[in-house]
Amino acid sequence: MNIHNLDILIGDDSQILTWWQMSVRGLIIFAYGLALIRVFGRRAFGKQTPLDIVVAIIIGSNLSRALTGNAAFVPTIVATGVVVLSFWLLARAAVAFRMVERVIKGDPLPLGCGGRLDARAMLRAGVSSRDIEEAARRSGIAKLEQVGEVTLETSGKISIVSTRSGRYPTAG
Repeated sequence: MNIHNLDILIGDDSQILTWWQMSVRGLIIFAYGLALIRVFGRRAFGKQTPLDIVVAIIIGSNLSRALTGNAAFVPTIVATGVVVLSFWLLARAAVAFRMVERVIKGDPLPLGCGGRLDARAMLRAGVSSRDIEEAARRSGIAKLEQVGEVTLETSGKISIVSTRSGRYPTAG
């Protein structure tokens, strides 16, 4: 297929696109996005860590510009591939090197222990006691006294470990 036929199919970036050229672009972008997820792994778009969110925003922005013709089609597709490849390389580096993982993902933040919540840590993280109560209910815990440990994970989710008896063991 020569360049002229490609321009007819997806449009020339210097002119207004027709509905069908935008539709063809949409199908190509859809297939391309699906291929990126399959090649680079579903983790790239699933966990929603801060890095995941930033990458998703960049990809969405890039692909929407290619779809609407606000940016050159092929260079935008290539740039999106470079962003996803960079993300994939960073994710692999984070697995291999703890320092890279800490910079990219951060560390979990303890919010409470033994049924007691750490108000200072909660304020710093922007987490309310109602957020923790909700997470406790999702974990099947009815009362905060049954909460052993509360942690704000790097994904932004609150995880809760319960005590078995409803009382946190005391040091003896």
